[in-house]
Amino acid sequence: MFKSLKNIDSSFKQVRFVVIVFLITCAGITGYSVYSAYNFAEAQRQKIYVLDQGKSLMLALAQDLSTNRPVEARAHVCMFHELFFTIAPDKQAIEGNVRRALFLADRSVYNCYKDLEAKGYYNRMISANINQKIQIDSVVCNFNHYPYAVTTYAKQLIIRETSVTERNLVTRCNLLNTVRTDNSPFAYMIEKFEITNNEDIKTIKR
Repeated sequence: MFKSLKNIDSSFKQVRFVVIVFLITCAGITGYSVYSAYNFAEAQRQKIYVLDQGKSLMLALAQDLSTNRPVEARAHVCMFHELFFTIAPDKQAIEGNVRRALFLADRSVYNCYKDLEAKGYYNRMISANINQKIQIDSVVCNFNHYPYAVTTYAKQLIIRETSVTERNLVTRCNLLNTVRTDNSPFAYMIEKFEITNNEDIKTIKR
């Protein structure tokens, strides 16, 4: 009788152990399934499905915008400088570039443009058949304070028929966050723009 009770007690312990292990295993599988399902749903949420003219389905990965903002800031500043400081001896080309540049900035850029125009800068470029190009060396942005202070270091190339003049160009401005549009794809606005240095370095005969 005693041996029988002992066997029953031992069997009960074994059954209880198996049940506990089974419950722990089920809980682990359930937890892992929930975790995997959450990760899968989160990954799917980070994807954008785009219809290509209603025919094919393309997958575009959505990225966190904040990780790209510094890159977009520098791209915005570079785009503005290339538009504003690239000059061909053609009035319509100059006005077209300046018009596009004004979409990226506030009235301070317009005032700078009108100042150069009043001094006859653009007329001299046209009458002398001079091209102007810009080479951007670096764009330094301070993202620790808003609005973001930006200093741009570049070189201007004044290309004449007989010579090429290289000129230092240093500008300063602030960057404001704004809405993303076709005319301002990086969602920034330049304000308080000023040219702080614009002096000739050398002239090379052609």
